[in-house]
Amino acid sequence: MTGFVDRIGGAPISWGVCEAPGWGLELPADRVLAEMGGLGLRATELGPTGYLGKTPAHVRVTLDRHGLTLIGGFLPVPMHVATADDLAEAADAMDTLAAAGAEVVVLAARSGDGSYDHKVHLDDDEWRTLFATLETLQEMARDRGLRPSLHPHVGTAVESREAVLRLLDGSDVPICLDTGHLLIGGMQPAELLDLAASRITHVHLKDVDLEVSATVQDGTRAYIDGVRAGLYTPLGAGDVDIPGIVRALENAGYTGWYVLEQDCALAVSPADGAGPVGDVRRSLEFLTEVAR
Repeated sequence: MTGFVDRIGGAPISWGVCEAPGWGLELPADRVLAEMGGLGLRATELGPTGYLGKTPAHVRVTLDRHGLTLIGGFLPVPMHVATADDLAEAADAMDTLAAAGAEVVVLAARSGDGSYDHKVHLDDDEWRTLFATLETLQEMARDRGLRPSLHPHVGTAVESREAVLRLLDGSDVPICLDTGHLLIGGMQPAELLDLAASRITHVHLKDVDLEVSATVQDGTRAYIDGVRAGLYTPLGAGDVDIPGIVRALENAGYTGWYVLEQDCALAVSPADGAGPVGDVRRSLEFLTEVAR
């Protein structure tokens, strides 16, 4: 399985950089990218719009400075209530991704307020709107040379196992398999592989502490509080069968990226060389062992 190592990428969220309001301290982009490069990573997702630069040219310069290329970016859209303004913002974000050299746009069915701390339940009319919006977003992405991928995600309209199954049945959208969000939402990653391996075009690798996850699932903790309590661990230190998932994906012919995307939230800036970079290093070391 050695071939997949060259397809491992990074993401600013592993350094606590998130688009959600009130998430925490945002480390400077140059520090985050320098630490990625120091670990041997050669590609990254974008992070929040504007984080790596205000224009595609700025994004390219920032990435070039650290020897990195752009995999894609996460784009949450309130698909069940999308307005013309929401679609215009999505188009602008996709324009930036395409012009900056991205391959994929990772879509999420955002809650109305953009937070991830409450459940989003849709009625039949809202599902119909979501599917129509999703079709429009896929067309927008492909028109720009981007590969669309829908990310089941905690605190969005596609979180629970039931919602994922309805999405698979009602849409042909390609899927981003996030090993953490699926599990927290109530679906085993292996089940999604069994049901729709051919539709998985992007992967976010997370490991999960199931005890903390249970408190997020039952509403005892808000998602952000779960993150702060250690919801996500370095790969190999939690309860997800990462080697089995990677093996199944490779056996199914998956050729896309494996993005180390383990959400964390920072209250203070860690000392140079400390903090999130250590957790990402442990995850990379674990995947290197898996590949042997």
